[in-house]
Amino acid sequence: MGNLLLVTIQVDMHDRLAMTLQDDLTSRIVKDRAKGVLIDISALDIVDSFIGRMISNTAAMAKVLDAHTVVVGMQPAVAITLVELGLKLDGVRTALNVERGVALLQRME
Repeated sequence: MGNLLLVTIQVDMHDRLAMTLQDDLTSRIVKDRAKGVLIDISALDIVDSFIGRMISNTAAMAKVLDAHTVVVGMQPAVAITLVELGLKLDGVRTALNVERGVALLQRME
């Protein structure tokens, strides 16, 4: 989507799939010279501590590569779980949906 990458996570992720996604995403940021990354997690009902850290680490890597990260579509149960686990998604902005996430990234450029 222009200079933005959209990643939609449609399945519950296991550790190896999460690491593959992280590697592929950082490679695409470089290849496409992306300035923003939208990670749509609306299909996820649960996020464990590993996936939470993966999202945070991906955002940190994107920042080093000069791209902002916005997570969209977070379900209330996922937000509660992240808080209960004490996970902070440093460097990650959130938005209710893809449309609002795109608008947020465009303002950040």
